[in-house]
Amino acid sequence: MNYLTHLECALCGKEYDATELQRLCPDCKRPLLARYDLAAARLAGRDALITDEPTMWRYRPLLPVRDERYIASLGEGFTPLLRAKRLGAELGLSHLYVKDESLNPTGSFKARGLCVAVSRAQELGVREVVIPSAGNAAGAMAAYAARAGLGAHVFMPTDVPAPFRLECQALGAEVTLVDGLITDCGRAVRESLETHDWFDVSTLKEPYRLEGKKTMGYELAEQFGWKLPDVVIYPTGGGTGLIGMWKAFDEMAELGWIGDHRPRMVTVQSAGCAPMVRAFHAGDEFATPWESAQTVAAGLRVPAAVGDFLILRALRESGGTAVAVPDDALVEAQMRLSRLEGVFACPEGGATLAALEVLLAQGWVSPEERVVLFNTGTGLKYPAVN
Repeated sequence: MNYLTHLECALCGKEYDATELQRLCPDCKRPLLARYDLAAARLAGRDALITDEPTMWRYRPLLPVRDERYIASLGEGFTPLLRAKRLGAELGLSHLYVKDESLNPTGSFKARGLCVAVSRAQELGVREVVIPSAGNAAGAMAAYAARAGLGAHVFMPTDVPAPFRLECQALGAEVTLVDGLITDCGRAVRESLETHDWFDVSTLKEPYRLEGKKTMGYELAEQFGWKLPDVVIYPTGGGTGLIGMWKAFDEMAELGWIGDHRPRMVTVQSAGCAPMVRAFHAGDEFATPWESAQTVAAGLRVPAAVGDFLILRALRESGGTAVAVPDDALVEAQMRLSRLEGVFACPEGGATLAALEVLLAQGWVSPEERVVLFNTGTGLKYPAVN
């Protein structure tokens, strides 16, 4: 049972065949979104569409892999939604939660997207995959490529924390180190594709990583009894997770699983690399690349995002906002979250707490609201920060 019907350009709306290997929209070079027959799925009913499998594949009919033999799962998804009682009491919040993505395979939320991307790529005939990455995405792709038996090629910055590089190499990926940022790695990948028959699974450069990330939205709804929280605070580099959750909320509404209420979505970036924050507050539709990006949070060191307009659209449609926090604040918050709640957060996860404190000081968040912080990975991969 699978309801995937076609792909649709997120900007121009043109439709494409989902049975063929697709990348960006050929016309406007923007991301393609997977679309489903949600009317038919609604008739089937929620109980028929959700299995008892304790992974993100419990929502399998609403994911794009049609033949389950190609699902290269390592047990990803359905991560804990933890009530942060001690931290909440300290901040004066009655309903503070942490969605802890560090318990995914390879230690981060990237497992969701890369599992679906690699699985679907294999189903469509791909034999080798390639990715530019600041760290966690590379490790996840390497793991799922190994699981699926595909060749894996990783391009990452020379100064990426050593655990990320070692992880990829241990998982059998060919690692190329590039002087510069993830954008420079992306340029190196594009050059490699001129001479190699590899499939690029860069953020939003293919349609299916987003589908894995959207399961975070489905899980939030299910874990809250199909009533969404008031505020979701999310660390944003490429922004696939935020875009995916916003897509999930729309799909669940059309399925009749949730009502009209939506969380106010908050993008968090480092003050040393904040293109989305700058674009949001300037009222821009697209974000201009950030010059001289620098932050200890490797996942936030993304000077330009191909899905920038989708991030900004979700923030504005939700009545949300965008916050930049300095590195010292996000590192202090990382340690505080770890000490008070037993979650060894990554620096990106710490950034969400630092942003929450800013929003509380502004009165943007009220004490009785249900607030979710996303810890997107484990702090174990950042020895220099800790």
